[in-house]
Amino acid sequence: MINDLISDSLTRIRNAAMRRLDATTLMHSKSVEAVVAILQDKGYIDSFNVLEDGVKKSINVVLKYDDAGKTVINEMKRVSKPGRRVYKPASEIKRFKNGYGTIVVSTSKGVLPNDKAFELGIGGEVLCTVW
Repeated sequence: MINDLISDSLTRIRNAAMRRLDATTLMHSKSVEAVVAILQDKGYIDSFNVLEDGVKKSINVVLKYDDAGKTVINEMKRVSKPGRRVYKPASEIKRFKNGYGTIVVSTSKGVLPNDKAFELGIGGEVLCTVW
């Protein structure tokens, strides 16, 4: 049994990108789907769709590569873990990697990227960082 679906999903994406695979399959949860949607909006992955097999759901993620065949994701890190939650106010999540990276934050308004959370003036639990 997997305790942390978000870190499992990030690891699956990272491993598929290292092996230069076209797509990978993730276990489904609402938070994982929200994180993957942010990755698509920010241009880190090409696309995703939710596959339903009866009651069980999964997410198929199509990875994105540049012209040279290198993945567009340089680094993906899980910040807040089940053993140690990390919370930040809106003032501390303004920019990441000088605007080139994205911090994914779980807020009271849902799972948001750092720029949207700063715009709304709300902080929350820092799920992961991507650049």
